[in-house]
Amino acid sequence: MLQNQAKRLLIISNRLPTVIGQTRDEWSMRPGTGGLVTALAPVMRENHGIWVGWPGCGDEAPLASLLRDFEAQQGYKMVPVPLSEDEVELYYRGFSNSAIWPLFHDLLGFCHFDLPQWQTYETVNRKFAGVVAEQVFADDFIWVHDYQLMLVGAHLRELGLQDRLAFFLHIPFPSPDLYRRLPWRTELIRGLLAYDQIGFQTLRDRRNFVQTATMLVPELAIASRQRHHTLLQLGERTIKVGHYPISIDFNEFDEGARSHEVEDAAWYLHENLRGRQLVLGIDRLDYTKGIPERFLAFERALEKYPELIKRISLMQVVVPSRTLVPDYANLKEQLDQLVGRINARFGQPEWIPIHYVFRCLEREQLLARYRTSEIALITPLRDGMNLVAKEYCASSVENNGVLILSEFAGAAEQLGKHALLVNPYDTDGTADTIYRAFCMDPEERRQRMMHLRTEIRRNDVHRWLRRFVDSAEDDD
Repeated sequence: MLQNQAKRLLIISNRLPTVIGQTRDEWSMRPGTGGLVTALAPVMRENHGIWVGWPGCGDEAPLASLLRDFEAQQGYKMVPVPLSEDEVELYYRGFSNSAIWPLFHDLLGFCHFDLPQWQTYETVNRKFAGVVAEQVFADDFIWVHDYQLMLVGAHLRELGLQDRLAFFLHIPFPSPDLYRRLPWRTELIRGLLAYDQIGFQTLRDRRNFVQTATMLVPELAIASRQRHHTLLQLGERTIKVGHYPISIDFNEFDEGARSHEVEDAAWYLHENLRGRQLVLGIDRLDYTKGIPERFLAFERALEKYPELIKRISLMQVVVPSRTLVPDYANLKEQLDQLVGRINARFGQPEWIPIHYVFRCLEREQLLARYRTSEIALITPLRDGMNLVAKEYCASSVENNGVLILSEFAGAAEQLGKHALLVNPYDTDGTADTIYRAFCMDPEERRQRMMHLRTEIRRNDVHRWLRRFVDSAEDDD
C-alpha cells in the first residue's frame, strides 16, 4: 500500500474529518470518529497526507489557528474549502441530498430536480478541484469520496491535471432505468469517467454503473471483466471499475464491548428489562432506513405471535438528522405516532413494546446496546453498506446475537449467509423472521454469530483500504 514512500495521500471529501465546537468564547477542534477516519489517519501521518473538505463552519471560527494546532497534533494537514450559506443550501442540502441521495437509494418519490441546484453542485465541485490543484505534487495518490463530489475529477482534468485520480462511492448506484430519470444523467456519468479508478460497495453497484455508463456513452467499451473489477476503454484511457465493500475497525468494537464500563452498562440495561429478549434498531433519521416499516413489522409480530407479549421489547434509537427539512420532519412525526399507537395498543403496566429514543448516544451506551441485545433488526429500504450491522456483530462478544438484515443493504452481500435476510417491504415476512430469531436455538445463534464475527474480523476497514489502494496501483 503506497509502496513508494514519496507518495502522499490526498483525501477529498465533503467534510473535513473534524468536529469544530465553541464553548463561550473558546473554540476547539477534535478529530472526527468513524471507520474511514480511523483507517486513513495512520496512513495520512506516515505519508504526510492532506485532507481537503468543507470545515462545516463560517468565518466566525478562528479556522487557521485551529487547523495549525490539529496538524501539529495529528501529523497531517487539513485544507478547508470555504462555502457560502447559499452554496451549502443548493449544493449540499439541495442537489446532493434532494436529488442524488433519494435517486441512488431507489426512492424516486423523494427526488427534487432543480437546475440552480445542479449548477451550484457543478460550481462547488469546481471550487473543490481548484483547492486540490493547488496542493498536488507529482505522484500524489488523489482519492475523492462520495456522491457530493462526483465531478471533482472532471474539473481537475479541465485544470490540466494528468495524475491518476481515484473515486469511491459510499452509497448505492441505481439501476440504469432509474438513473435515466436524472436530467443531467450524461454530464454526471462523463464526469465520473474522468477518474482512473472508480470504487463501489457491491458487485450490484458496479454492474449498475457499467451498464449505465455504456448505455449513455456510446464510445465507451468494456475491455475486460475480472472477479473484482471491470476495465472500461474510453479513447486512449483505461478506467478500472471495482467493488470494495467498506468495513469497520473490528478490534476497536470488540475491545470496547469487552470493557468493564460497557459490561456494567449492558448489565444495567438488561436488568431493567429483565425477562425478555431485546431487539435493537439504531439509525440516523432518514427515509431510507425503513424505520416505519420496522415498527409495523414488530407490531405484526405481536399480533401474529401473542406469546411474544411481555417477552420481547424493541429498543429503537434514532439519531436526529436534518429535522428542519420537511421530509425528515414528517418522518419524525410519523415515528412518534406509530410508537404511541403500538405502545397504547399492546403496552401493559409492567411492559412497553417499543422503547424509543430520539437522540445521539455516547459511545459507551451505544456499545452497551450492541452487546446486550439478543436481536438486531436492521432493515433499510436501501443502503450502500450499513456499518451498524457490522458494529453490532463485532460488539456481540458473547456470540448470543441474531442479525436480521435487509436484503437491500450492501452488507447483505457479505453477511447474508449467516444473518437472517428480510425484505423490509414484506411486513408479514419480517414479523415471521423476528419470531424465528426469538425462538432460535442457542447453539445456532452461537454458530451464526461466530461466522459473522470471523467474516468482519477478516475483512475489516484496514483490509478495505489496502485493497482499494493496491488495486489503484495495479495496472492489470
